[in-house]
Amino acid sequence: MTWWMADGRRASVDTVNDSARVLCDWGSTRLRAFLEVGGVVSDRRDGPGVAVSGEPPARILASVLAPWRAGHRLGRVFLCGMAGSRNGLAEVPYVRAPAEVQAWRRGARLALAGDLEASVAAGIATENFHGAPDVMRGEETQIFGALRLDPQLAAGLRLIVLPGTHSKWVLVRDARIVRFQTCLTGELFELLCRHSSLLRAGGGLEAGEDGLEAGLRAGARGDLLASLFETRAAQLIGGRTSGWARTFLSGLLIGAEVASMAGVLESAAGVVTLIGEPALAAFYLRALTDRGISAHALDGDRCVLAGLRELAAADERG
Repeated sequence: MTWWMADGRRASVDTVNDSARVLCDWGSTRLRAFLEVGGVVSDRRDGPGVAVSGEPPARILASVLAPWRAGHRLGRVFLCGMAGSRNGLAEVPYVRAPAEVQAWRRGARLALAGDLEASVAAGIATENFHGAPDVMRGEETQIFGALRLDPQLAAGLRLIVLPGTHSKWVLVRDARIVRFQTCLTGELFELLCRHSSLLRAGGGLEAGEDGLEAGLRAGARGDLLASLFETRAAQLIGGRTSGWARTFLSGLLIGAEVASMAGVLESAAGVVTLIGEPALAAFYLRALTDRGISAHALDGDRCVLAGLRELAAADERG
């Protein structure tokens, strides 16, 4: 299995020794825990997110880590994301933007998960591009990890986009997170898929490549509410499958999100950096390319690991 060294290089490992540490990205819908030995991730375990389990967070974490504890001496656990929310392992106050990595590291708090000691990262709070309150938990770890992996991102004004359940559009100036905007794209997609009539008119699960393209074009028009019903009508009148409609809906929401950020894209001229799951980032890459905007993608797991290592390194230095 291939993983990443602390310095960003790839490494393959087959065995581990007795001493290890754990790095965790704990979001609303999923917990991703990585076992690291000697700067190399040797195993990964997943668990439920903070918002989808009725179990106490400390019990969930202990259960996920139990198999590793049988064969390793686990040191302090390092966590980011919703682990620091009021429903998480311990509520950690937000660091106010503008925020550089040093302020973020100082904002971490210690918590206990049974007999395990955990360092829980802070989130970041700001006023968004409309002057309204906005927050993030977890994405800042990916951003600071990306700056660690690619120091060129730390110079000048950068626009970093993190697709996901709650997509973030983040302005970073000289390695400081200065302002961002949250788009509820991923959560809205799931809600519409599960609880609306939009995908219930067609049969078959075949998606078709043109579904995404059609959705991106419709979303780019910037009239999301007027375009949503096209998802259903395409099945009723156009003979489209529910699989095609699902792909169309995804493209529609992503295209509308990108269109809504046109002003931010203009103010942050240059290449956009995408951080996230590769398949989802590829959809955003296509939407940006359709608008004539250059972009490149970084792997979300790699960035979050680098960010958590930044947190761990500061902790180890005291």
